[in-house]
Amino acid sequence: MRVLAKDIAASARDGAGEVEMLGWVHRIRELGGVAFLILRDRSGLAQLVLGEKPGLTLESVIAVRGSPALNEKAPGGAELRVDSLTVLSEAAGDLPYQVNGDVSRVGIEAILDNRVLSLRSPRIRSIFKVQATIIEAFAAYLRAADFTEIKTSKLTAGSTEGGTNLFMVEYFDRKLFLAQSPQLYKEALVASGLERVFEIAPVYRAEKHDTPRHLNEYVSLDLEMAFIESERDLIELEKGLLAHIFEAVALKNGPDLAAWDASVPDPESTARAPTVAYEESLAIVNREAAKAGGARIFDINPEAERLLCEWSLREQGSDLVFVNEFPRRHRPFYTYPLETAGGGTAALTMSFDAIFRGLEITSGSRRHHDYRAFAEALPKFGIKPENMTAYLQILKYGCPPHGGFAIGLERLTQKILGLANVKEASLFPRDRRRVEP
Repeated sequence: MRVLAKDIAASARDGAGEVEMLGWVHRIRELGGVAFLILRDRSGLAQLVLGEKPGLTLESVIAVRGSPALNEKAPGGAELRVDSLTVLSEAAGDLPYQVNGDVSRVGIEAILDNRVLSLRSPRIRSIFKVQATIIEAFAAYLRAADFTEIKTSKLTAGSTEGGTNLFMVEYFDRKLFLAQSPQLYKEALVASGLERVFEIAPVYRAEKHDTPRHLNEYVSLDLEMAFIESERDLIELEKGLLAHIFEAVALKNGPDLAAWDASVPDPESTARAPTVAYEESLAIVNREAAKAGGARIFDINPEAERLLCEWSLREQGSDLVFVNEFPRRHRPFYTYPLETAGGGTAALTMSFDAIFRGLEITSGSRRHHDYRAFAEALPKFGIKPENMTAYLQILKYGCPPHGGFAIGLERLTQKILGLANVKEASLFPRDRRRVEP
């Protein structure tokens, strides 16, 4: 019977007979005539006791059989006293770095160049255990709220957000593009009568960034819902969604958080997250910047995001803040305009960003739903209605007021764990230079 490292103590307490363990050689220590070997499997680490020097290389894959026994000095309080050992795959001895060492001393390029090896590090692998919980909790919360999960095409005929940062691909005898977002498909499915949809999938941005906060391929946690009045409905939904995600991570990933000396906000602090209009947020960040003798800030840039979260944590007890009512020039063409007190529309929009621990993790808005009003608005964005026939088709035959948002999975993971670079939160990151492994 195979047992995992995490179950060896229970097997010893239950008086199990001979058991089998399978995994990787994590560490070897010799003491007199006895060798202690730490075996690593998907569940953690276990100590093996051998009567002689094993003659193994680190990271070799082995199968062992023996008797479990309690030992309070061993990892998990138990060990396996080995009767037989079989090498399933011998590892080369020229490891580029020690998996069992301090990975914080290894540069990120070396970590990513040797990704399969670096993912064997329990600390690095803990990043993706947290990420798996985020995905699971995101989907569970929305399913409970009667959302339908969808999967949309990542090949599109044109831009979904009015920009030019697109990756072109050969598609038989024509050119297509990798999707920047499932935006138009989400809206089409809302208009189809599904009303509430979500998708967890990669998106692609051909942006020439080279920063610790950008990826050219990332996982987007997207949702869209019908019959909303404004972006504030979406903000309240996201507060509940994030609170659920944070609670799930706290419950399931305690050891993974501890590996990074990290914590998640409690539900009360998430509920307290303030919503601040764009112009007011600029006033706040400039007051904060002036206290430190900083230069004037004219947009919600990375420095402004940091200052806003510091202000929110100090004044509201929450390191999450929502900025809404962005000017139209900062938002995609499909964003719904904000109505003024006089019944007209201002150059502001029903849009928002969520900023968490100094980094934007979400962008969202209410969308246009009225066919005629939207067709009239397109020229303001330099777009001809005849070039938007697919989008207009969504609105032409009756579309409810709707909106949605997207959370960047890697950015949320990065800020939960306090990672220095968002690439650390991607299994196989893609940026301007890295296209492998």
